[in-house]
Amino acid sequence: MKRLLLITGVFALVLGAATVLHAKEITVRGKLQKTVEAGGWLIAASDTKYLILNAKSFQQHAWFKESTSVEAVGETKEVMTTFMEGTPFEAKSMQPLEQNVATPGRDDSRRVTRVMVIGDSIVQAQPDTAIVTVSVVTQNRRALDAQQENAAKTDAVMRALKAAAGAGAEVKTSGYSLQPMRVYKENQPPTITGYEARNSVTVTTGELTKVGNIIDAAAQGGANDVSGIAFTLRQDQTAKDRALGEATREAISKARVIANALGGRVVRIVEVQEEGFQQRPPVPTMETFALKRDSVATPIEVGSLDISSRVQLVAEVEAN
Repeated sequence: MKRLLLITGVFALVLGAATVLHAKEITVRGKLQKTVEAGGWLIAASDTKYLILNAKSFQQHAWFKESTSVEAVGETKEVMTTFMEGTPFEAKSMQPLEQNVATPGRDDSRRVTRVMVIGDSIVQAQPDTAIVTVSVVTQNRRALDAQQENAAKTDAVMRALKAAAGAGAEVKTSGYSLQPMRVYKENQPPTITGYEARNSVTVTTGELTKVGNIIDAAAQGGANDVSGIAFTLRQDQTAKDRALGEATREAISKARVIANALGGRVVRIVEVQEEGFQQRPPVPTMETFALKRDSVATPIEVGSLDISSRVQLVAEVEAN
């Protein structure tokens, strides 16, 4: 019996000393939950559980019951407790999150509801980079002949493109294929009649005024197919920031409109989610995509890029 009393006394001493250790004030949101052993209460948050050391201070409230969602502000404590089911937590304040629960000091004639709104925005920006892809396509009865003819023509096209694009451009092979050409007849196996070689070259340049000359140089060098022209924005952070700001402001404006319609106001912004950006390239206008071999330059008109942003926002609205 003396040994039991001695152990109990030491435990109380350790517990008393531990309460003065380092504490950190935090905000905890979760549902009230009883401990396995009756008498203890937890706040079950999404990431962990917090054992309420001073639950008796709040048990007189009608809302203090199992499964009530609450928000509590307090400090974690490094102490030893009887119920070691969660992080020890001493709450300085606690209130229910349910909209229909009365809270001391609050006007119960008003209610708080959450609204979710979406804000969209589109900003325009001038592209700073052009990407042109041209191809050399050759056909021959023999695969080797198609390949060798293609290699000679592609080499000439590469040299012409580098000269037209200038030193600051990137000229590289972006695709190559050598495939048989087949003729299909009814009730007969397909017949190989020859081979087609395709070598695609991509030019990336920041000098947009040279796009037309690049296409002309490709045609003169021996390219016979334009796979595509694209304009993009490499330095896009400023435009993205502007689009995101406008989308956010639109979402907040929508929340305020809803609050005004309900006869209330926006209390706080609970959650904001960015749903990403989309860059819509301009469609270049040109006389024809067919490669010309005469002296007429290919005209290219560069439009503006549309950069769109979307924001989803959850706001708390207090209304009558």
